[in-house]
Order: sequence, then C-alpha cells, then structure tokens
Amino acid sequence: MNFSLIIVAAGSGTRLGHDIPKQYIAIGGQSILQHTLNAFIGVAGLQDICIVMNESHENLFYTALPDIPPNICVCYGGDTRQDSVRNGLNALDPHDDDIVLIHDAARPFIDRGDIQNLIEAMQSHKAATLAHPVADTLRYVDDHKNAGQAVSRDNLWAVQTPQAFRAGMLKQAHAQNNQGATDDTALVSALGIPVHFVKGNKRNFKITQKEDLDLAQHLLPTETHIGTGFDVHAFDESSLDVKSVRLCGVDVAYDRKLKGHSDADVGLHALTDAVLGAIGAGDIGMHFPPSNDDFKGMDSAVFLQRAIEIMRDKGGFLVNADVTIICERPKIGEYREAMVKRMAEIMGVATHRVNIKATTTEKLGFTGRKEGIAAQAAVSIQMPQKDD
Repeated sequence: MNFSLIIVAAGSGTRLGHDIPKQYIAIGGQSILQHTLNAFIGVAGLQDICIVMNESHENLFYTALPDIPPNICVCYGGDTRQDSVRNGLNALDPHDDDIVLIHDAARPFIDRGDIQNLIEAMQSHKAATLAHPVADTLRYVDDHKNAGQAVSRDNLWAVQTPQAFRAGMLKQAHAQNNQGATDDTALVSALGIPVHFVKGNKRNFKITQKEDLDLAQHLLPTETHIGTGFDVHAFDESSLDVKSVRLCGVDVAYDRKLKGHSDADVGLHALTDAVLGAIGAGDIGMHFPPSNDDFKGMDSAVFLQRAIEIMRDKGGFLVNADVTIICERPKIGEYREAMVKRMAEIMGVATHRVNIKATTTEKLGFTGRKEGIAAQAAVSIQMPQKDD
C-alpha cells in the first residue's frame, strides 16, 4: 500500500536542556532528524515526505539534512504541534483516501518492520498507531512526591508514532481545532473513529530528556567503512553508427561503445562494487549475474541504486564517493559536471559527496591502445557499529 509521511520537526526541544533543538543534535555521526529520515527512506510504498520545520531553525535544518532526496518537501510549522501537522497536510495535499503517516522527528529508532505492520493494519482500519503495553508499576503521587493510589496496568498502552490515517479523515479531525489534543489519534478519536493499536518496539522511544539522549548515543555508535571497486570493459569494434558511450550515467560523444551484458557503464559498475564492498555485501556479479538475461542491456543505474538500498537497509550513510575513469579516449572533462550530478541523483545524495576524475596510462597497455576503458572507485560509508 502506498503512503505519504509527515515528519514533525518544528519543536524547540527545551526539556532536553541542550543548546540546540534535539532534532538537530548529532548522534552516531548524523543528526537525530537524519537518522529518523533514514529509517523511512526505501520503505516499500513510500511516495512522498514532508518535513515540518521551525522557520527560525532554517540554518540548523539544512546543516542537519545536507542531502534531501527529491521526493521530500519542507514546510514551516505553527504555534502548536496540531498547527504543524496541519501545515504538513496542506503541503502534501493528499487525496482523501490516501494514507498519511505522522511521525515525531525525535523517534529515530523506528523499526521498518513495525512501519510495514502499521501500513498493513490500514487495510482494515481507518486509523492506526504504533503503541506498546505499559510494563512499569504505576501510582499517583501527591504534591510532595509521596506515593498514592496504584493504577492498574491492564489495558494501558504507551502511544508512539508513526500514526496512520486516511487523509480526508485526518483533515476533518484537524478542522475541529481541538487544541487540547496531544497527538493526532486524540483528534481522530474525538470524531468517534476508533484507532487500532499495533504493537511496536520499545526502542521506538521519543528523545525528550537528557537520559533519553544518553541512551540514544549508546544505541547508535558508528564506524567508517571503506570500499573499493574496479571494472574494465573493452570497446565493441563490430558496432556501427555509434554516436556515444555510456559513462557514469551520462552519454559521452564517441564513435564506439563498450561491450558488456548490461549497458557496460564501467564507472557505475566500479562504484557499485565499492559500495557493496564497504558494507560487506559481495559484488555486482552476485546481485546481477551476467548469466541472467533479465539484466541484458540494463541501465547500470539500477545496479547502483540497489547497492545504495542495501546500504540504507543496513543503516549506512554514504559520506563520499570518488571515481576515476582510465582511458585515452573519449575525453571526460566537459562531461564531468553532468556525471557528478547524475551519480548523485542515482544515489540520492548531494553533489558535494561525489567526485569524478579521469586519467590516462600514458598510452601504455590496453587503455593506452584505446582498446577499452577502466574505472576504479572508492567510497566511505558510516555504518552502525556492531559488537565483535
């Protein structure tokens, strides 16, 4: 089922006592907001994302999220959480029957399986939310912090996000302007619409107090992984009337093309192997074997996109990618900017994270004889640290 997502990130986070709002605090090498966004990118069915930010946090926002994919819109929040969600709805402008998820920016540990379970619940419910049964003993206290009456834990659940709704119903709930509601399930319940609870993971806690941040920092230690890739393709001397060769996702003017099972994009192949190597996921041949005719003539962008998807599924974040094209001809210089832009687009990162350069072998070897093109690539990727 397709769905859209609103991430509410307009709060000031004053209860944390930090010098910047909590969603912009870095843990494990990235901002909390970036970790939250990463948890959703690549989830099956996700169509559009709107991040609601505080207008006064614009510099913090774009520093915390340097690589915003093209399917993400950004809007300003309001005076209350309800106002912010309403602004996000207006920015997305979904159809009434569309599914919309609302998620707190300060919940970076949302499990992808729980997201899918929530979406599946929307097949038979009008509204649903992740939640977790309360396990602690509960008691009232008086003004002096003395213990009072015990509260039964039976049927008590702690409500989490994301929360899922049909867009039309959510718009109707917000039109009631119930400013006393603390979340969107309360607004919907005020319409008499039942909200289905889907059991979530206790790790999906909201970072609110300093101890929450301390716990989050322990949960997200990272380490840097380095990967390299190398690929070679010969020119197809039998090809006629050829006007270009595909390199790094761009058609470069030349009178010969490269031989290969796919489109033979030597630059993308080397980079794909570098990404797969950095995350310990084998090589391009394991995922796209040349013996499989389904990949014959395929755009190599598909290979690189798949490697990035695997990286993100493992919690990885591309820090930078560097590709070197090795050939006498064609000349690469005038295409470099277009190549950087295309490769960044394929990987869903900012162009400053991608570098492409070219060199020759001083007319030595097969590249010096203009018999083919070679490419080598290196990447650095931030990965969650795992115990040995």
